[in-house]
Amino acid sequence: MRIASLWAQRVLLLVLSVTCAAAKPRARDLGIPFSGTPGPLNAITDVAGVEVGHVTLIRGEGKLVVGQGPVRTGVTAILPRGKQFTGRVFAARHNLNGNGEMTGASWLDESGCLGSPILLTNTHSVGVVRDAVIAWLLKRTAGGGYSGDISLPVVSETYDGFLNDIDGFHVKAEHAAAALDGATGGPVAEGNVGGGTGMIAHRFKGGIGTSSRQLTLEDGGYTVGVLVQANYGRRPNLHIAGVPVGRALTDLSPTRGPQQGEGSIVVIVATDAPLLPHQLRRIAQRASLGVGIVGGRGENSSGDLFLAFSTASPDEVSKEKGLAQVNMLPNDRINPLFNATVDATEEAIVNALIAAETMTGINGNTVHALPHDRLIELLRQHNALAR
Repeated sequence: MRIASLWAQRVLLLVLSVTCAAAKPRARDLGIPFSGTPGPLNAITDVAGVEVGHVTLIRGEGKLVVGQGPVRTGVTAILPRGKQFTGRVFAARHNLNGNGEMTGASWLDESGCLGSPILLTNTHSVGVVRDAVIAWLLKRTAGGGYSGDISLPVVSETYDGFLNDIDGFHVKAEHAAAALDGATGGPVAEGNVGGGTGMIAHRFKGGIGTSSRQLTLEDGGYTVGVLVQANYGRRPNLHIAGVPVGRALTDLSPTRGPQQGEGSIVVIVATDAPLLPHQLRRIAQRASLGVGIVGGRGENSSGDLFLAFSTASPDEVSKEKGLAQVNMLPNDRINPLFNATVDATEEAIVNALIAAETMTGINGNTVHALPHDRLIELLRQHNALAR
């Protein structure tokens, strides 16, 4: 009976996340302008093969009882080339500020390759999620001992302890497995979902956001997709469409809890452009500029961790014998991808803020959503709405 109950809960959580993807407004729906041309979904899943899954854990209310709740947390999984892919893709990472965790980072730096899914969760659940990814991968391979791809998966985090019973360790191995098993292409749920469930951005409710950009270069078209888990930032620094909205929206702040500038943001960048690891590191660095446009400053207590991967040439990346012939975009032609990364990161963060809903968690702690009506009025006053 317990197994059946867990499975029913798992399916319900996944269905709720998918429903949210279709129902919530996004930044462009409100008339907020952004540079660049988005893909059909305006999501990281516009990069062919990329799949995303969420498991969202919300239960209980009232006073914190460690181990019992209230619970406001979850897991988000990003699969670079889907559930059936067992090879590697080129990848690299960058830290704007390193007060955060990303497992598997040393091998990623050393090899320039990513051979695992990427999972996002809360700070105290990194270990159990990492172990769950290893178990999930072992079921799909022959196993047989140590493997950098299986034994060193990438799991990252941001802290949700203002709303969530983070010391209660409510994220379990089955939740990580469910996020992986439920990952799909198509629309991506945003806001209070998955790893972003209990997160806060610029002292408004934050969470998961995504966006994409399509490019046409001399040799064809490419896509850049971004997914963020936003849990960072000072209110006065918040800018949307160039307007300092955080300075005008000084109310609706948490009455206690996270201090200004605390928190973190994880940015995952996907592209189908043929880039080598050193170029992907440069792409990951440009995510910093998108965070900065919205108002992030990479402060001392913030974990601003960015990872970029390319889905191009996976067979060559994983080739075991003979020479591998790998295409690459020349450095002199990479600027459009830099711009796309900055633009998509900016929009993904704003999408997270727009999709997020007011949430009350432990001890009655409440974080308010960014008010759409007041935001639109501010942008209208500054002549900053899309025409």
